[in-house]
Amino acid sequence: MDRRTFLATTAALAATPALAQQRVTLNVLTAGDQNMVDYITDYLGPMFQRQNPGVTVRALGTGPGDAGSQRIWERLEAQRRANANSVDVDVAVVHQTMAGRMVAEGLLSRFRDQASTGQLSTSDVTRNALGQNVDGFVLPMFNSQIALAYNPARVANPPRTFAELETWVRQNPRRFGYNGIRGGMSGVGFVFGWAYAFGPDQKRLIEGPFDAEAVTALTPAFQRLREFNRNVVITPGNAGTLDAMNRGEIDIGPVWMDMFYSWQAEGRLNPAYRLVLPESGMPGQPMYYVIPARAANNDVARRFIELATSPPVQAEGIVRRFNWLPGIDAQHVRQHLDQQTWDRLFRDVGPDQLARGARPMPQADFMRALQEAYERVVLN
Repeated sequence: MDRRTFLATTAALAATPALAQQRVTLNVLTAGDQNMVDYITDYLGPMFQRQNPGVTVRALGTGPGDAGSQRIWERLEAQRRANANSVDVDVAVVHQTMAGRMVAEGLLSRFRDQASTGQLSTSDVTRNALGQNVDGFVLPMFNSQIALAYNPARVANPPRTFAELETWVRQNPRRFGYNGIRGGMSGVGFVFGWAYAFGPDQKRLIEGPFDAEAVTALTPAFQRLREFNRNVVITPGNAGTLDAMNRGEIDIGPVWMDMFYSWQAEGRLNPAYRLVLPESGMPGQPMYYVIPARAANNDVARRFIELATSPPVQAEGIVRRFNWLPGIDAQHVRQHLDQQTWDRLFRDVGPDQLARGARPMPQADFMRALQEAYERVVLN
């Protein structure tokens, strides 16, 4: 699709006479790395401003990881305690943990049913954030997914289940690597995937409610993981796993798909390396657009999110620019992507495989408990 067609399409999606000539400053706070702020400042904000004269989009980053989302919660909570009639945050981009807490504490507005793009995202993460019901309060900005990267020159038939991986590692000691439970979420997600595969109740771990006995029931799975770890390499981080593959130190390891594709696009990773998503499933994690309950510009905020989650913007901004998986269902962006881009993103792990094998992260209390169980059982 050429640039003129793209701009015309997005303009048609967001053209709203009701916003014309309004004098509004739309404050958008985003957790995450600096690229999240740059995305809004350099791309999404200017587009929205062109389509809505009189509206100024102001983006502010609050920092990476859950700590960035925590700062947004602190800001909203402080203004609620001060009995402010409205808050100075119109749109926020937050992680799953804090989105669930904000919904539970009444800090967010229910907007998805009123959004024109609200039904374009049907995955579980639109309804469940680490065990908290968030249905109606969130729309994913993007989705990220953990999968197994492998070197096909060394691994002709990659393992497609955790049981097959366990056998492969016994036969190929120290050719698999992951970053444990402390070195980044690709390793943490691998541990959760192991618990899903070998534990007795995957559904309980994801949806809750929390039960300490369910964690105890995972002890055999973690004992099995302890034996597995005797034949693996523990890498220093998310990037460390890809670096170890680059150096030929390992042949398989769990990675974030967007990081994998970005490294290949930048020439930092062998373009022949491939991905596989085990059939028993591995977790991923979105970041959410949300609107605070007392946002001063609620209607404008919803329209901003409608633009951000429209198929053309998801295709251009989320897929092409960042190699992220779209926050809306993949079939809605298909017509806005050239074949090369589509093939690059879904060559190894297609939309149907994602629908079958992508899992949410565990319910928040289970997430903490599983990490503690790993340290207690696997590391001792």
